This record gives sequence, C-alpha cells and structure tokens, in this order.
Amino acid sequence: MNSPAYITHKGPHTGILAILYTVLFWIGLYPVTAMYKTPYWPGPWESASAIVNYFQNYGGRVLFCITFQLGALICFGLFAVTMVSKLRFLGARAAGTYIALFGGILVVADAFAGTMAMWTLLHPGVLEHAPTLLALYYLAYALGAVGFSVPMGLFLAGVSVTGGFLKLLPKWMVAFGLFLAVAGEVSILHLVFPKLLFLVPLVRFPGFIWLITAGFMLPSGRVVQSR
Repeated sequence: MNSPAYITHKGPHTGILAILYTVLFWIGLYPVTAMYKTPYWPGPWESASAIVNYFQNYGGRVLFCITFQLGALICFGLFAVTMVSKLRFLGARAAGTYIALFGGILVVADAFAGTMAMWTLLHPGVLEHAPTLLALYYLAYALGAVGFSVPMGLFLAGVSVTGGFLKLLPKWMVAFGLFLAVAGEVSILHLVFPKLLFLVPLVRFPGFIWLITAGFMLPSGRVVQSR
C-alpha cells in the first residue's frame, strides 16, 4: 500500500532572496536621494544642464548606487527563476509560469543594460561630452522605468494567477499582485504621457512587499504517494 511522503523543492530560499534584493536596492538608493543629502539623482523633467552637472560632479554617489543595485538584480534574477521552478515543482503546467519567467528575465536584462549605460557615462571622454552623456542617461532612465515596470507586471501576473489557480497563495496576495501587474502594464503609457510616471514607483516599492511575502508564503514542498 502506498503511503504519502513529503518532498521539498531544492533551491535557494525565495523569501531570503527577496529580502536581499530589497536591502541591496535600498542601500544603493540611499546616497542618490534626499535620504542622504542634496543634490539628488535628477529626473528626466529637469534641465539638460542640471542632469549633466550632477553626473559630472557626483559620479562617486552614482557608482555606489549602480554597484549595489547590480547586486540587487542578481538576487532578483535568482528569485524569479526559483519562484518559477517552485511553481512547476508544485504542479503548475499552464503558460503563467513561462509568462512569469519571461517577465523576470526581462526585468533583469533591462535593468542590467541600464546599469551598464550609467557606468559608461561616468567615464572620461563621455562625461565631458554632454550630448553623449544625456543620450546614455535617457536610455538608462527608460530601461529602469518602463523597462522595469512593464516586465515586472508580467512577472507578478504570472506568479499571481498561477499561485491563485493552484491555491498556493491567498486571495488577497493574488489580488495585490494583479493590481500591481495592471499598474505595470499601464505604465507603458508613461512613454507618451510623462505625468503617469507615478505608476513606476507604484509597481516598484509596494512590489518589494509582495515579493518578500510571496517568497515566504509559496510552499516549498508537496505530498506525493510513495511506493
């Protein structure tokens, strides 16, 4: 007669990865925001001279920021693929897992490219050439704003729908994730309507809470019939 056995998913702890992602991101953010001191990282609505002046004079802060956020990206990438792996392990066979995987990989790819663009503009020969500096700045901004929120929305939707369908996540987590996912997809309109910028931080910062919570709540094992 077969007896039930509990088997666990082999892989890094998703809750810890989500915490590391959040902590490293905030450490990197600290010296380039008002949490530290002014002036802080200029937005794309500011004048070209203000943007150029900031990067020419505060490159050390920027380098600190992108180094820690690159570390955060690695943690998120591991988190994303491990979450998808856990969903597959727990029985998911629908397209939602692949949608989540696509979104997670695209988040990392876009942010990695944006980080490298910022690293490039800090170098001599580029830093003194305002048009090139501005081009790299706007490219990095696009990759880190809409380039983040749209694919993150796909990741959140894929995990939320799959986790909800299999009853692996509570309904409030599914609803929260879908709300952030919709905000992420709608944020693409920021490219045309700059005032919709608020949708990007709406996805990013409450998203930290969702990622950490989901990382701890998603089961790590399942019961199977052993022989």
